[in-house]
Amino acid sequence: GYIKMSLTLLGTILVVEDSPSELELISHFLNESGYKVIKATGGTEALKKLESEKPDAIITDVVMPGMSGFELCRSLKKNPDTQKVPIVICSSKNQEIDRLWAMRQGADYYVTKPYTREELLRAIKSVAI
Repeated sequence: GYIKMSLTLLGTILVVEDSPSELELISHFLNESGYKVIKATGGTEALKKLESEKPDAIITDVVMPGMSGFELCRSLKKNPDTQKVPIVICSSKNQEIDRLWAMRQGADYYVTKPYTREELLRAIKSVAI
């Protein structure tokens, strides 16, 4: 199965981000690197998309109107259908306490803004098989 994998898309990533420019940037980084991107502008929309889509990983912002990234994390980890999907949190908060809190909510990786394309891809590679 390994050889076939390298010929296909690397995987599908659900990006949850309420800032259109940030959403475009992340999508561009991922598309360029061979990932398929599903976009959601908030937690509620993300949960809706997850009813029909099965991404390999999720990248989410923390501060969003409505449902925060942390709430989204908790909700995904409670649901048997989505609890195995790795979550990368992108946040402008860079304190150790923020990182720890994110992990407690069920995040698998924490990236602080502003990040480079390399950091983002490293995060995805480290959580997505």
